[in-house]
Amino acid sequence: MQQDWDEAVDNYLNYLRVEKRLANNSLEAYARDLRTFGEFSKKIKVSKPSQVTESHILEFLVALHKKGLKAKSVARNLVALRGWFAFLINEKLIKKDPTAQIESPKTLKKLPHFLSLSEIDTMLQACDKKTARGMRDFCILQFLYATGLRVSELTALEFNHLYLDAGYLRAFGKGSKERVVPLGKEALAALKEYLQWGRPQLTKKKISDALFVSARGEALTRQRIWQLLNTIARKAGLKKKITPHMLRHSFATHLLERGADLRSVQTMLGHSDISTTQIYTHVSNTHLKNLYDKFHPRS
Repeated sequence: MQQDWDEAVDNYLNYLRVEKRLANNSLEAYARDLRTFGEFSKKIKVSKPSQVTESHILEFLVALHKKGLKAKSVARNLVALRGWFAFLINEKLIKKDPTAQIESPKTLKKLPHFLSLSEIDTMLQACDKKTARGMRDFCILQFLYATGLRVSELTALEFNHLYLDAGYLRAFGKGSKERVVPLGKEALAALKEYLQWGRPQLTKKKISDALFVSARGEALTRQRIWQLLNTIARKAGLKKKITPHMLRHSFATHLLERGADLRSVQTMLGHSDISTTQIYTHVSNTHLKNLYDKFHPRS
């Protein structure tokens, strides 16, 4: 059965959305990569998925490389194509997978950047807790470090996701997958203070389900979280650029450095594959080696 190109792409994206419950950001990335391949295919006069050969795929990857895309981006495009063709085979719309024999471009795994305990403490001290915004920012910083939440998970938090008496929250990660995340004493204390007087001053009686709100009482955006973290970092005298993900990296790295088991950290981070979590063990091993070199008399 021959199928129109756009229809084949739309069916795959619907499958990812409905059955795989992929998050919107991931869906947009898949759609973008498949659209790029579709445009390339039109240029080489290939109009149906069943006409695509291994040579076409290789030619496409070379074209991406010539455009200046890094190996990681080229590999991501290939992943999108592999998934699409696997879906088409499963639906019996094509007979052969043109990506089957193609190896992914070699990529170097960058070790995640994280903050030291003293850097986090310095940032917390830089928050002006006497103001409603400062109290909110202090609470956000505590939350990101205490929970390891993704910034999208943080901005999506609502009141009914919190279980303060039990000391945990419900987070909804990629693909709306739910997980339970513990809250430490310091984060809980900051949250209670924020809810008691910081948030009411920001909402000014405006009704909002969002936990973290702007001065207009509206849910904070991801971009705003990035901005306020870097504002705090500048006040703290830190020269580096701070991202919400650095606090997530710090959460995982510090847990592993202090003996937490990998599976538990994987669960708290919401990683579906433990190999994603394992990169933090490399950071911890590097940290241990540096300590050894610095303090052991015969290093």
